[in-house]
Amino acid sequence: MSDQETTPESALKLERIGVRRIEVPIQGVTPLIAHAWSEKARAMLLAPSGQPRKKKEARDPDGDFNAARYILPGDRDGFPAVAFKAAMVGAARLFDGVTMTALKQWLFVNGEGPQQLVPIEGVRSRREDMVRVGMGSADIRWRPQYDDWSATLLIDFVATAIAPESVLALVDAAGIGGVGEWRPSSPKGATGSYGRFRVADVAGINVLKAVG
Repeated sequence: MSDQETTPESALKLERIGVRRIEVPIQGVTPLIAHAWSEKARAMLLAPSGQPRKKKEARDPDGDFNAARYILPGDRDGFPAVAFKAAMVGAARLFDGVTMTALKQWLFVNGEGPQQLVPIEGVRSRREDMVRVGMGSADIRWRPQYDDWSATLLIDFVATAIAPESVLALVDAAGIGGVGEWRPSSPKGATGSYGRFRVADVAGINVLKAVG
């Protein structure tokens, strides 16, 4: 473009998309069960097909329990931010006038570290469950359970597309389906009542700042 050329009045002019951040405290309604992929499980998946199976190792309940935790620096417990976003997106089914496709682009839940984990506060314990694996054979799983748990979600949202009050409504609705193992919104056959939550303090919530 030369110095004499100017943008025509008819040219399309777009405003920058406004993204804001809101801090939402949540409180668990039912215990949360976590089940991170362990290094052992990853190694088994990456092993070449047809490779002879190793001799069955002795079970290590404490080792399996810790391997199933999502761990932040300082031995803090966390849970994937993407799980909370998925719960919010799935909650679109409970509302008219909003689609899951739209919410995927309008909402972002922030986490810490390379795994993008939301810090979890709660009473941690080791639970033991009999589960069905493979072709229906039984096995025992040791996983962490968090009772009386809470967390704070840092949610970025497209302010020109969705209001803060609607974000809070989605968080509350997401809590109906829950997160983690045996949640109400789990795939058919694996549902339960675990991992439910609610917004803890609606009156004290403020939109923090613009992002970007």
